[in-house]
Amino acid sequence: MVIDAVLFDFSGTLFRLEESVFHTAGLTDSSGRAFDAGEIAEITRRMTHPVGQLVEFDEAGKYAWDRRDLDPTCHRAAYVQVLERSGVPEQAARHMYERVVDPLSWTPYPDTGNVLRALAERGVRVAIVSNTGFDPRHAFISRGWDRYVTHFTLSFEVGATKPDPRIFRSALERLGVAPDRALMVGDSVEADGGAIAIGCDFAHVEALPTHSRAAALSKAVHQHVWFDAAA
Repeated sequence: MVIDAVLFDFSGTLFRLEESVFHTAGLTDSSGRAFDAGEIAEITRRMTHPVGQLVEFDEAGKYAWDRRDLDPTCHRAAYVQVLERSGVPEQAARHMYERVVDPLSWTPYPDTGNVLRALAERGVRVAIVSNTGFDPRHAFISRGWDRYVTHFTLSFEVGATKPDPRIFRSALERLGVAPDRALMVGDSVEADGGAIAIGCDFAHVEALPTHSRAAALSKAVHQHVWFDAAA
């Protein structure tokens, strides 16, 4: 199979929101007690889990949750309520949300930059295909990696979320590449693996902490596209 394009998920694939973002925020509950490491780990999981509902919402929160990756306003309302349901007071939850959606709060995996560069040097087109209610472009721009990305296909801009075939087709149309010559790389078999339905190949990576996943992207892509990401 000849690969002319690689589609990458953002969260848990190229970048990760690390627990340190929540630790350094000095989060406390309504009594002023600091959250312990286990609680921070659970809050991080709830804020980054790619599919499924992990807290109980009120009616407005459920409406926002179901539309979180299609509308930035719903995204904000949904994730502020996730934080509140996790014990974070309202004002702190709103402040924490702003840190979460700041692209500079996200840490790249160690091989992200090299993989993007190597693909660009081989003429392989790259799209970021993300279910998101915020714009992650600056995470790439700030590192000079945007020059390796042909197109950002973001759910709230496209009006469709993975695994809906429309979001994958939108990305491929922008790239000018047929599905059977494209690879989707992501951490969610359910969401990212939806690309298989339109004829793309799929490579799965685990959304591990960045310090625990040094070369998974390189290995996943190397199985389909030959390049030297260490060069």
